[in-house]
Amino acid sequence: MEIPIIRTDKIMMRPFEDTDLEQVFNGLSNPDVIRYYGVSYDSLEACKEQMQWYKQLQENNTGAWWAICSLDNKVFYGASGISGYSKQHHKAEIGYWLLPEFWGRGIITTAAALVCLYAFELFALHRIEAIIEPQNASSKKVMHKLGFQYEGTMRDAEIKNGQYIDLEMYSKLITDTNGR
Repeated sequence: MEIPIIRTDKIMMRPFEDTDLEQVFNGLSNPDVIRYYGVSYDSLEACKEQMQWYKQLQENNTGAWWAICSLDNKVFYGASGISGYSKQHHKAEIGYWLLPEFWGRGIITTAAALVCLYAFELFALHRIEAIIEPQNASSKKVMHKLGFQYEGTMRDAEIKNGQYIDLEMYSKLITDTNGR
């Protein structure tokens, strides 16, 4: 599937390019970015795995992730997309991350709203899920702004740093959007 380039008056979202490796590494090696994110890397070489994952999602039609950039494509902000696409169940999981110097500007809210819009259309989804650590107040705020509904807490759902952690489930249905 071809991932479209999406433009608003504030951002451009485009497919990843090999030249994004350093910026992706800057994000996914930053302790502030990965605090609540399930992936991190300690070298550029290791981060190539993430770049390959973005490409494989597209090639295998199991998701789509976009690089979030300035309109002129000179500044890389972060990334957002969906993965875990289930054709059988018409659902996928949304994810996103942003370099800290761009936090608090509404970039992720704008990008995630576009991801939802395109994911519902491109993948004929009925449901988009978000799984968030309970301490991640910023992500919960984004979910609220986008009309996602809190469904509950999965207790001791994963192990992080040798400890079990809870995870909160949020969802948005196609019927929740724009009167559909």
